[in-house]
Amino acid sequence: MTGSAHDRPVSHDARVTSMRAARCHSYDGIDAVSVDEVPVPDVGPGQVRVAVRAAAINFPDLLMTENRYQITHPVPFTLGSELAGVVEEVAHDVTTLAPGDHVFGAVLVGAFAERAVLGAGALQKIPEGIDFATAAAFGVAHETAFHSLRTVAGVQPGEWVVVLGAAGGVGLAAVEIAHHLGAHVLAAAAGAERLAVCKTHGADALVDYRTEDLKARIKELTDGGADVVIDPVGGPYSEPAVRAMRPGGRFVTVGYASGEIPRIPLNLVLLKDVVIRGFEMGGFLTRNLDALLRGRQELLAMLAAGDLRPHVGATYPLDDVREAMRAVAERRTTGKVVLTID
Repeated sequence: MTGSAHDRPVSHDARVTSMRAARCHSYDGIDAVSVDEVPVPDVGPGQVRVAVRAAAINFPDLLMTENRYQITHPVPFTLGSELAGVVEEVAHDVTTLAPGDHVFGAVLVGAFAERAVLGAGALQKIPEGIDFATAAAFGVAHETAFHSLRTVAGVQPGEWVVVLGAAGGVGLAAVEIAHHLGAHVLAAAAGAERLAVCKTHGADALVDYRTEDLKARIKELTDGGADVVIDPVGGPYSEPAVRAMRPGGRFVTVGYASGEIPRIPLNLVLLKDVVIRGFEMGGFLTRNLDALLRGRQELLAMLAAGDLRPHVGATYPLDDVREAMRAVAERRTTGKVVLTID
């Protein structure tokens, strides 16, 4: 006989009262981060505590250490927005998850720790056969890429999609998903090694934008210009990409990993007859929850079927969190950087 939600057992070890966590103590950048012993967070109504096994580093995590993200979180706080692990405890009103479930999900802060508390709705079960590092690296980048391509840009089979910063986390996800949607993909990144990774994830054409003329090469390789540009980096590459678009093209700005917000002349938008739109996950979640949930199920099915696989370029133990964050800041890796946590 099945009991009510209030009768369901939860897992709780009263002896575990502290944990290690990567803490930001001031807005002085990565150097202000340290791994400290802190109390294990309590579980409130609607929440789940996860024993974290892997946590992926995203660019907003770096911005938060300098209070440059659009959402300010008071210091001190535990860093990290994306994790995978094992459900340890659930609130009495949670019926969708149980202790022992393997899950992944996202939260504003708190992922870079041995344990994290999230709302049950922020977690999904990991498909069978997917390891924790892969699951931790999947959600944020692939959801961003998926909705930038499908929901915002409306990519169609046969169109040319140009991905700037294509060797990064969102960039590689965009290459992979655009290829899966039937588009032709031009990957723009820095260096032969990084471009080779893009090729393995489905890129049809490659441009090294540090050594080649980005505008000229896009026009040449796409036989006239890009239909869609996905731009997670900004900086000096955005305007040449706009100049290389076809009339009616769609440019989606996703982020500014270069550290520089581009200033596109509006006369280009007029003369080229292109559309420039933005994608930001927090606002999208608020305004388009139904689309987000539908896309999440589609992405999960593609992950389970093996159609999508995030590229984990490097893993670091939690104690090396500062070095891992520097690797992301300096763009020394491809794909996602993941912390592994015992």
